[in-house]
Parts: sequence; structure tokens; C-alpha cells
Amino acid sequence: MFQGCGTVFELTPSPGIAKASIVPWNEIVLHLFTGGSDGGNPQGNLTFDQSGNMYGTAGGGGNQNCWGGCGVIYKLSPSDGGWTETVLYPFQGKDDGMNPGGGVVFDSSGNLYGESAGAYGNGYGAIYQLSPSGSDWTEQIIYTFTANDDGFAPAGGLIVDSSGNLYGTTASGGHYYHGGGTVFQLTPRSDGGWTFTTLYRLSGERNCGPKDRLFMDASGNLYGTTYCDGDEAIGSVFKLTPSDGNWTYTSLHDFTGGSDGLYPRSGVILDAKGDLYGTASGGGTYNYGLVWQITP
Repeated sequence: MFQGCGTVFELTPSPGIAKASIVPWNEIVLHLFTGGSDGGNPQGNLTFDQSGNMYGTAGGGGNQNCWGGCGVIYKLSPSDGGWTETVLYPFQGKDDGMNPGGGVVFDSSGNLYGESAGAYGNGYGAIYQLSPSGSDWTEQIIYTFTANDDGFAPAGGLIVDSSGNLYGTTASGGHYYHGGGTVFQLTPRSDGGWTFTTLYRLSGERNCGPKDRLFMDASGNLYGTTYCDGDEAIGSVFKLTPSDGNWTYTSLHDFTGGSDGLYPRSGVILDAKGDLYGTASGGGTYNYGLVWQITP
């Protein structure tokens, strides 16, 4: 039995139990990673296609050019009551990048996009595209971070809007090398390339920026969290509003380390009333973290 390489699992409520009850749920392990060719240390959200297949990223395993493996993009397909894993792309740790994280997103043409730890010999991070080609997939780096105004160390994954623009964050860089990260946009061009734009440079120190993906509402506003930015340098919740080609930053909450928690690692979700929800990794009654709500 392999241990410590991660799993993909499903949780279902116990039958006959009211949803409001706090009771154990039934867990089914859909895939147990071995750290070999199938990957290891899965990270980020799962993405479903219209047929019910799941797609994700594993930061380790796969090709052994990198310490602990260079990572893979994988697909899980329902099959005879179970799930079958297919590795769509094993990273080589060279010009194609390595150690993907944050999951993947689809565009309207069926291409997958995600973030990797580096490419072209630097460790600043890169954005890749994975395109279906017959029964195979072709990988292409569409942007490599430089650790200048664009930031570095992309974290948490990407989101895509109806026009095919990609949005993401970096945990570091921006104003200066040790800065608190950036929010960026990648826009597809007619020549097949991409235009990178830094939408906002976050304050704070290195590695204090967002650790999870952004959320976009129906009006095109972006929401996110920072890990250790804010007035107390222990995290914040922010909103970016598009205005005349620029973006206006609004701080929605600066964590204090008390009953509101501290060091949020997750992003946010927005309900129909405009309430925001997320988690903090520390603080709360027993200092083990909490789930929070922000009401406009």
C-alpha cells in the first residue's frame, strides 16, 4: 500500500440523515496516487467536463527529472462503478515547466489552462495551455513570469471569463522583488499569442499574496484573499472593480487574529445575496481556523 502521495475522494451524506445534522459522511476513495507515473501530491480544485470526467493537477510524481517528480495533469473517468486515471501530460521539468498546482480550467474550445512552478530555466512560474490533439494533448507555455512588475510564484489556479480571458494571482513580487504579489490577466490575441496585463500590485511582503484562485461576479468584479497582507499582516479580503480600463481596489476585511481568524489560504465564494464566504487557517475559538462570512 502506497502512503502519503494523496487521493481523490468523494463524500456523500449518510442515507436517512437530515442534511442539517452534524454526522459523519461516507468517504469513497476514487484514486490513490502512488507517486509514480500516475503522479503524486495532488493540489488545487477539480474541474469537470460535460461527460462527468474530472481533471486535476498533481505537483509530484510523473517524470523523475525533478526531485520528487515533475508532476502531471490527470483525468479521472467513471468506469464500471469505479474511476480510471489517465495522465494527459507528464511535465518534463524543462521548457515545458514543472510541478503544476492549483488545478486546471477549460475554455470554450476545450483547452485546459493552469500554472506551473517554472519554465525556461527560471523558478518564477509559468502559465501553460494543454490542447487536445487527436487522442493526445499538446502542452504550450503561454507566459513565463519574470519577477518584475508581473510578480512571481503564481498560486491557486486560474479562472476564465466568457471572452476567454484568463485571470490569476501571484503570491510574491509586483512593486518590488519582495512585494506581496499581483493580480493579472492574460488576453488571447488574433495571432495565437497572449497579452499579459498586471491588473493590480498588492502591498505586503514576499509570499503574503493570494494562495487560492479569484472569484468573478456577474458584473466582472474580482474577489480574493491575501495570506498575510492587510493592516495586521495576517490576511485580508479584497475586491477589484473594473473602471475605465483600470481596476479599483477595495479592502473588504483585514483579519485581526481574534474571533475572525487569520492567514486565509482559500479564496472566496459569493452567494445570490452578495454574501462572501471563505476560511481562515488559524484563529477562532480553539485557534484551529474557522469559516467566515462577509455581508455587504
